[in-house]
Amino acid sequence: MPRPLKPRRVQALPQVTYFKPTGIPMSCLEEVVLTVDELEALRLKDLEKLEQHDCAVRMNVAQSTLQRILTSAREKVTRAIVEGKALRIHGGVYDLARERHCPRCRRRMEYFEATARGTCPDCSDKPHQNRDR
Repeated sequence: MPRPLKPRRVQALPQVTYFKPTGIPMSCLEEVVLTVDELEALRLKDLEKLEQHDCAVRMNVAQSTLQRILTSAREKVTRAIVEGKALRIHGGVYDLARERHCPRCRRRMEYFEATARGTCPDCSDKPHQNRDR
């Protein structure tokens, strides 16, 4: 029995979850499914231009895992474009980012920032997860 997947951390769910070629009815199109965590990996690496190590830290995965996610995501997007298929963003094993706050200075931070730094950038104290949310 395979090991269960560790949830990948994503900042937010996508606003738009479906893309298709124009002029072709949905009933005539095949569909390629891109998972939410694959989209997050593409966003961090290709849009935010982060190094793979930084992307992996933000997503809470190993760098080798991030590389596999990126490879899979790029193949799916390329296949949808080249072969004229619909692209659906759906599913995957992920956790949404949460806010944390510093117990000393009360500065609010996104989970990514808090875990990447390990300490509050303002007062160097360790941030705690915000339990109010």
